[in-house]
Order: sequence, then structure tokens, then C-alpha cells
Amino acid sequence: MTVQRIPTTAAEPSTVTAQLLPLRADRYHTHPLHSTQRVWTETNCYVDVWIEVLHSLGLDPMIAAAFAVSADFEGDQWTFFKYPEADLRRAYGIDVHEMNPWRGVLEHVVEQLTLGRLMTVEADSFYLPDTRGISYQLDHTKSTIVPNAVDVSGRTLSYFHNAGYFELTGDDFDGVFRLGPHGDEPTLPPYVEIIRLEKMHRLLGTDAVSLAMGLLTEHIARAPVENPVIRMADRMTTDLTWLRDQPPEMFHAWAFGTVRQCGACAETAASFLSWLGSHGGPQRAHAAAEPWLNIADQSKALQFALARAARGRSIDLRTSMRQLAREWDRARTLTAELTTL
Repeated sequence: MTVQRIPTTAAEPSTVTAQLLPLRADRYHTHPLHSTQRVWTETNCYVDVWIEVLHSLGLDPMIAAAFAVSADFEGDQWTFFKYPEADLRRAYGIDVHEMNPWRGVLEHVVEQLTLGRLMTVEADSFYLPDTRGISYQLDHTKSTIVPNAVDVSGRTLSYFHNAGYFELTGDDFDGVFRLGPHGDEPTLPPYVEIIRLEKMHRLLGTDAVSLAMGLLTEHIARAPVENPVIRMADRMTTDLTWLRDQPPEMFHAWAFGTVRQCGACAETAASFLSWLGSHGGPQRAHAAAEPWLNIADQSKALQFALARAARGRSIDLRTSMRQLAREWDRARTLTAELTTL
């Protein structure tokens, strides 16, 4: 890792340049978990950004991905699954905790980069050009980024977001950090976390598999006993009547929180189990991965069917959800068996 900083004083923040990892947005290669050949190229902003951060730190994101097997249906949405702080600490020695942004976020980012640390920052996608065609200059939605390089005088930010590493400049820089005319916009301070790397370690071979198996045992014990897909199906049946009177953008928000998170989470679980079976873990992990991948596939097909239903067309939701629920039962059973061998 390299840290670059132009010497400055506290009175001259506009002259600061800070960079932690020697990356360039135009030469960045995403992790295979974000391959376009996957069922769900992206999961959610928090998991996706951590996949790329870990990848760029030379760490394997799969070691700590057991959390995907313990997701549930929360009553009105699928679990917004993410890497738990405790798992990141155990798997990689990375310490993550909430930070108080008592100064401007930009000042905190620059200082922490200079100290050899990263931060997660809750940003407005309206100013993130990598979301062009979705949120950029269209919609104010929060998303998690991890800044890696800042040129304050040049108003340039290089950052991890979703499935890659990007750069923004000018008014987008001011918008993300609430500077200039954007500083007058009423808003709450964003949620930010500090990522301390001083005790970072790399687990390899049997050490990595042993840690991953331990996390799997803990997370499968936390997994819901009652099938969450059945509860999601009941809620979807009720919601579809309501959705027919809502604008199209409401469907996208609803689908993201339900069937898309279910499918993306299941594919993450499948990838973790496949990795486990290929790196010295139980060979039966490959068989356990199969129903999780089926859930990912079926959720993708279901999302398209639900879009038609939200526009008033009739679909056979009951049959699709029964099939999805059977796969979840099989996935949980086969995964749980891995932890009792």
C-alpha cells in the first residue's frame, strides 16, 4: 500500500492530495464475483463495495461470505445482507466501526487516507457518475462508497462503488461532499465508518478454510427455521394489488428489497459454498451450492414475472413461490449437514 500526501497545514485543506491504494479507474479489473456471466452481477451497495475493497487489498472476499446463508425475510423485505464487522475482523484482521463525522466528511476522508485507513461513506447517487442511466442526475438515493484517492484542489475523487472503481470530478465532487452551493442543501450528516488496516492479515490454505467453516457453522445456526420464502410469498401476494396503483419506480424499489435481494443473497451463498468445496473444504459443499444457485436463477425469472403482474397481467405466483420455497428447504438442509460432518 502507498500513501501520498502533499504537505499542508490545517489552514490549507484545499491543497491536499491523498491516496491509499495505487489504483487507476481506467485500468481497474473487477473481482469475478461481479462478472457479467453471473445471474446477479450486483448484490447490494455494501456487499459489492466490500468485495472490491477486499479484492484490491489482496484478500479473498469468499473467506468471510458465510453470512449469506443466514438471511431472512424481515416482514416487508429480504434481509439487506452484508459482511458483519466481527467476521471482517476474524477473517482479515480489519477493524470496522462507525465514525462520528464531526467535521466535514472530506476532511475526515483525507486524514484517514493519510493515516493509512479507508472509510465507508454514505453518498448521494445523484452525484455518482457510475450510476448513469439509473440514479446519476436523476434520483437522490443513498449508496455506500469507499474513497481511495482525493485531490481536493483538483476536485477529484477516486472511489469504490458497487461492482468497480471509478472517478468523479467537479460539481459531482462538491455534491458528494456537500461543498460550495451544495453546502446549503438541508441534509443530515451521512453514516460513515472507519476501516482500520493496521492488523490486516491474509489467511491461506487450511487456515482460510478452517475460519470459513467456523463462520458457516455460526451463520447456519442463525438461519431461520421457518422457511422465509413462504413468508415472502404471502407478503408479495398482498403487495401486488397495491403495486398496480403505484408508479413504475415503486416497483423497482419493492423488487430490489424482496426478490432481488433474495436471489442475489442466494447466489452469494452458492459462490461461498463452491469456493469452500474447491479450496479443501467438504466436497459435499458443491452439492449444497446447487439449490442456492437455483434460487438465484428462479428469483431472476420471478422478478420479470412480477413486473408483468405489477402492470396488471395475471401470473401463477403460487407455483413459482412453491418451487422457490422447496429449493430453500433443500439449500438449508444440505448446508446445515456440512457443519455436522
